Amino acid sequence: MAKDKNAPSKVEVAKDKSANLRGTIDEVLKDPEAEKFEHDDLQLLKFHGTYQQDNRDQRAERRKEGLGKAYSFMIRVALPGGVATAKQYLDLDAIAAKYTTGSIRITTRQAIQYHGVIKGELRETMKSINESLLTTLAACGDVCRNVMASAPPFTDEVYTQIRKTADEVAVDMAPKTGAYHEIWIDGERQHLEDEVEPFYGKHYLPRKYKVGVTVMGDNQIDVYSYDAGLIGIVEDGKLVGYNVVAGGGLGLSHGRANTYAQIAYRVGFVSIADGVQAIQNVASIYRDFGNRNDRKQARLKYLIGEKGIEWFQAEMKKRSDFDIQLWREIPEVENQDWLGLHQQDDDHWFYGVFVENGRILDNDKSKNQTAFREIVEQLGVGVTFTAQQSLLFTGLKKDQVPALEAILEKYNVAKVETLSNARRYSMACPAMPTCGLAVAESERALPTLMTDIENKLESIGIGDTQLTIRMTGCPNGCARPYTADIAFVGRRPGIYHMFVGGRLAGDRMADLYAADVKIEEAIETLEPLLLKYKSDRNEGEGLGDFYQRLLDRSETSTRVTGKEEPTFDQLAPLVQLG
Repeated sequence: MAKDKNAPSKVEVAKDKSANLRGTIDEVLKDPEAEKFEHDDLQLLKFHGTYQQDNRDQRAERRKEGLGKAYSFMIRVALPGGVATAKQYLDLDAIAAKYTTGSIRITTRQAIQYHGVIKGELRETMKSINESLLTTLAACGDVCRNVMASAPPFTDEVYTQIRKTADEVAVDMAPKTGAYHEIWIDGERQHLEDEVEPFYGKHYLPRKYKVGVTVMGDNQIDVYSYDAGLIGIVEDGKLVGYNVVAGGGLGLSHGRANTYAQIAYRVGFVSIADGVQAIQNVASIYRDFGNRNDRKQARLKYLIGEKGIEWFQAEMKKRSDFDIQLWREIPEVENQDWLGLHQQDDDHWFYGVFVENGRILDNDKSKNQTAFREIVEQLGVGVTFTAQQSLLFTGLKKDQVPALEAILEKYNVAKVETLSNARRYSMACPAMPTCGLAVAESERALPTLMTDIENKLESIGIGDTQLTIRMTGCPNGCARPYTADIAFVGRRPGIYHMFVGGRLAGDRMADLYAADVKIEEAIETLEPLLLKYKSDRNEGEGLGDFYQRLLDRSETSTRVTGKEEPTFDQLAPLVQLG
């Protein structure tokens, strides 16, 4: 029997039957014979901030031994704006040591992830996170996820308000169900007859909803990549309101032309006081009109793509009891990663440290986990995680800086001046062995590839080039590959689609430059373009900008589709020398 195209998806049915996200999660947690969660609970767990996974490296060997999968759990901790106190950071570090594989992973959305939590310790791990006044609620699932914000901890009115707005959005958009506390904290089931989810309703959103808050000129968070965003407009040194964007998203599916990555659309300008409500109004349109039949078409970008931005703007005005003015023009975006030493206010400094692919752990090369723990313990500083998977130590006194740098040197943690521009702006998603969607390596493959790229750039004579290089193990875009200068998107083991043409500003999409590239042939594939860039670039011109000029692009590209149409054949004659 053919599937009814108008029938709700299985996830929608699961939400409908879930009793506001309860399902049978509590019963399975209490059952020592149950090795894993099944069916609807697998979807509901995501709303609570955890995914059931297995170690894919172990599958073949376990199968030979007649064993099933080695199940464990990823837990994501929501940190609006990436901000954690000294105590919270030390608590998170202790939880990693006690319950997980031992490492902390900074996500590309300023949250952190744990891997390897076993079912028997899942409840205790979640409870420990909450005891540190943190939460995993809505870090995943069909809701507003971790709200991002500009990372620098400046205490002026502009940045203080940016963080305040991000915090208010996080509170406003958090699910109100009592299921989370019942299951993970107090264990007592409440009466459900009168419980209402006031904004989301029992079906929540059609899919995930990602939000960022930043200030004009600073787009480290890649605000155009999300479902909704606020860009602070500054006039005469004061924040006067927000430009609103909506409908961005970087997930797609290989080979499906009706899926695409999309830069967010311009919606308009609102006052500071109306910023939070604007984000909720965007979400309400998505809630009411989004596709609930096909998960592949369920993001907000597809709704706006179908109905048009004019329709969306009109619907926003209908729902808003405040004025939505015309978009305010903003200056060219600069990308700043905030690594190294920066003045925070008159009395304090902050210090940014590079964390390769966001993985905080001790290994033979560097002991950054021990170093970070010692810095926070000894200096009592706060921590802010960035959207580029780095970490800022905040609230430093100037006389504490030498002690911080001595600890970094003691544990061989790279300082910013030792990093190449290519590696400095690189990012990867976790991919293998834990992500069930990964079709290729990412985090484990990128460091070696980066060394090869660094060597090639140096040999050509362009080692000082500032560019973004990103890798993902599948097309879903978790490391934001489609806005990078160069990106590698997993196609199958050892094979990647190569994208070129984004830029550090994060406001332009790349093109599929070459399809199905073996990782060992990546440098050879890139070399003609790099050589042409070296010889013909304009002063200060980035690689992505140069590529777009080669193609004589008059308009900024805003979309990458799932249809495989590499531009390499068109570009090849342009990049050959001689």
